Amino acid sequence: MGDSFLGNNRTGFVGSSESSLHDVVKNETGNASYVNDVKIEDNMGKAIDETENGRKPIKFYIDRDIDIDRLIALLMADDNETETFETISGKILEEEFRNVRDDLPTIRGRREAKSSKRRGRIKPVEAVAAATTIPKKVEQVVPQPRTQNVVKPQEPKPQNVVKPEPDPSPCLGRYIFVHDIPRKFNQDLLDNCQSLSSWTDMCESALNLGLGPPLPCNEKLYSKTGWFSTNQFLLEVIFHNRMKQYQCLTNDPMVASAIYVPYYAALDVGRYLWGPIGYRRDHDAMELVKWLAGRPEWKKTWGRDHFLVAGRINWDFRRDLKNVSDWGNGLLTYPESKNMTMLVIESSPWNNIDFAIPYPTYFHPSRDDDVFQWQNRMRELKRRFLFSFGGARRPNRDECIRNEIIDQCLVSRKRCRFLECDQTQRCYKPENLMKFFQSSIFCLQPPGDSYTRRSIFDSILAGCVPVFFHPGSAYVQYLWHFPKDYTKYSVLIPASAVKSGELIPNVIYADPASRLQTIGDAFNLTVKGVLDRVETIRNQMKDGKEVNSEFPEQESWKYLTFGKLGGHEWDPFFSSKLGKLSVKLEECAFPWM
Repeated sequence: MGDSFLGNNRTGFVGSSESSLHDVVKNETGNASYVNDVKIEDNMGKAIDETENGRKPIKFYIDRDIDIDRLIALLMADDNETETFETISGKILEEEFRNVRDDLPTIRGRREAKSSKRRGRIKPVEAVAAATTIPKKVEQVVPQPRTQNVVKPQEPKPQNVVKPEPDPSPCLGRYIFVHDIPRKFNQDLLDNCQSLSSWTDMCESALNLGLGPPLPCNEKLYSKTGWFSTNQFLLEVIFHNRMKQYQCLTNDPMVASAIYVPYYAALDVGRYLWGPIGYRRDHDAMELVKWLAGRPEWKKTWGRDHFLVAGRINWDFRRDLKNVSDWGNGLLTYPESKNMTMLVIESSPWNNIDFAIPYPTYFHPSRDDDVFQWQNRMRELKRRFLFSFGGARRPNRDECIRNEIIDQCLVSRKRCRFLECDQTQRCYKPENLMKFFQSSIFCLQPPGDSYTRRSIFDSILAGCVPVFFHPGSAYVQYLWHFPKDYTKYSVLIPASAVKSGELIPNVIYADPASRLQTIGDAFNLTVKGVLDRVETIRNQMKDGKEVNSEFPEQESWKYLTFGKLGGHEWDPFFSSKLGKLSVKLEECAFPWM
């Protein structure tokens, strides 16, 4: 009772038509803050005519050990004009409680208060505001001592007790519990950042809460603040730090709607991807899921409310455990993992546990105005070229769509701009990419290493309309971040959402050191998607249904994208999967771009 009485009492603890202790304090002191310890000093002489009432002023305190439900009910009882009572923690004199009740403002409803004449109002001299920790109980009422016989109280009538109505919280259904996993699964990886990559300085990339080093000031290409040289494989670090700013965190896993596991899966497996020893790639991942399955939080839904972020494509976590030489580790194939929600930068169209979230871009705003100003700037930008493409050829592979794109672009130099990704590393410099995308109306986005590419999100950030050559590049991927009607942001028909800048907030991750006020970024949309998914699964379990039984797993791309099954024009794109991807897609693969 103490928690609900104090912690939730903004609108009244005995119903909307009753006054509350907070109302008394607010009326008398002007302070509407929560009440912790209320001490009303002996200053009734100004408010009560002592000669008329025939008694001396008193002091009373509200002690932590009192049963507040009982006290309220006794004070409110219609037939309690002559009955006496005592508190839980000590014996209270009959006459003293009569005096106290006479002096307290009535706690009955307004209608009752209008018909009865108030005997006087107590003006408190001091009210101590609530401390940061909400008290469990309310302080005991202790009057001045007098010599009277103690009479045991009678129980109040149940019908006179008005139970408090719960105050709806903005966090209801949105609470997230962050698992305190062993350091070896996250922080120790950052502490040993020099071992994370043989080609990239990951220690530099991990600066600024995972955003990387700030980009040099260049107001012709960037806005004044919020721009960093961000490595796409630091997404899980960025997400973890953004989660620390989430407004509905809880320390109680039993009230949480979802449980976040801050495992840096991409940094972990990235150390061993090109190594000859396959089992080392699985060692930590397998140890983590076993640790999770042994925790009491797991047994709540057997892990179906757990989620984690892995900042690589799903194929890096789908190794055939029977094949030691196969690529990646088996994080997404473990039995425990199949109960969880896995967030990756590219999901599998044929599986239902992994969901795609945007690659990180170079822009991480700290204020809403930073986003609005950038959107306006991209809307007003004059663009010289109709098309653009950044990538590299694939020699002796005529069937690759990249080669055809480059050939057509080169013969249309006045309309198409080509940025060749060669040994000069021009494609990896943010200033080159942003200048390139800002100069074009349409940005061609053929598949990269896999279906998706970071270039998709950099082009959207620059206000350039993406042109896709496979529905797996976006349409069946970023279901929580892109409009379901893909014609609104792609080249199929006029792409107003991209040209107007409306899609920019959906593909950026705000600076973890701050918090946007009115704009939902990629993090917010991801969290909402996870919570919705967990709630759906929880309802299925409650109804005794088999989870995700409404569609075959192989048809996940179709059901999750369109909400229905049956024949579709994209069936040929997803009709089979040879190994990880189709042979043609593997032949066209190109790192990063």
